[in-house]
Amino acid sequence: MVEHPRAASPTSAAPRRFVFLLLDQFTMLSFAGAIEPLRIANRIGGRTLYTWALAGEGGDVATCSNGAAFKLDMGLDELSREDVVLVCGGVDVQEATTRPVLNWLRREARRGVTVGGLCTASYALAKAGLLDGRKATIHWENQDSFLEEFEEVNLTKSVFVVDGNRLSTAGGTASIDLMLKLIADDHGETLANTVADQLIYSSIRTDQDTQRLSIPTRIGVRHPKLSSVIQKMEQDIEEPISPAALAKAVGMSTRQLERLFRRYLNRSPKRYYMELRLQKARNLLMQTDMSVINVALACGFASPSHFSKCYRSHYNTTPYRERGAHGGGARLSI
Repeated sequence: MVEHPRAASPTSAAPRRFVFLLLDQFTMLSFAGAIEPLRIANRIGGRTLYTWALAGEGGDVATCSNGAAFKLDMGLDELSREDVVLVCGGVDVQEATTRPVLNWLRREARRGVTVGGLCTASYALAKAGLLDGRKATIHWENQDSFLEEFEEVNLTKSVFVVDGNRLSTAGGTASIDLMLKLIADDHGETLANTVADQLIYSSIRTDQDTQRLSIPTRIGVRHPKLSSVIQKMEQDIEEPISPAALAKAVGMSTRQLERLFRRYLNRSPKRYYMELRLQKARNLLMQTDMSVINVALACGFASPSHFSKCYRSHYNTTPYRERGAHGGGARLSI
């Protein structure tokens, strides 16, 4: 039997309880990544360091996006101030964020309970007003729509964020990183590192790590000037920068920039920029209730007609039909 290092905390300390609020169609990976480190910490620590309960509206059963169902321990009951609520979101989080859920989150937050959002559940926290003036994160695919709706939130691209008694993760395995930090804060880094070893989790990320791969890794090219130009494009979607200005910013001529894009990406800078803008537009159409006109403006198109023409050329459908095919917008999905 493998001997594990014991936690340095006093044995008299009361276990810390996590209440997982499972929204309809929540993502299993984020939930599992949060609950399993707690189980392993208990086993390694040799005692009950953590307990948990599964909660949900109705208090019966919650179903995740892969179809698996979980029996709940409780409904929207009153909690202890020492509890930590982790809201687990996933597909169509807007529909799952019901009025009873919002009222429950606001009530528990007023009582001083620590509240966090996993995956798309940062939307639920923001909708409840619990992230106003706070730092937070959400999955990169949902950042554009989140920024449009919640201007009061300081949204980051971090893997996870801890801002006082508000927690948030970007989804996927980011839950593991958050829980390892909390375990380290509670019981020391030795225990947290041993939990990570048990998970075969060899690279623990911090809140300083960003959730997406670096630009060179994403595009498969390591060229500093090309990466710099693409970064500028991604940062300036609403007011696109001209190829000449982009080239000047990295000390190249426009012709050199054209050749660089043709060589490595097989398209012109203008075409690549257009694809970035259209990708953002598609996200906004499917994830928000923004009008098509406002989506066009947010993505740097001067007129709806030009936007529609470009959109049809790239996606072989119009913005209006795209939205209709996906249920009229306002759908955050992971």
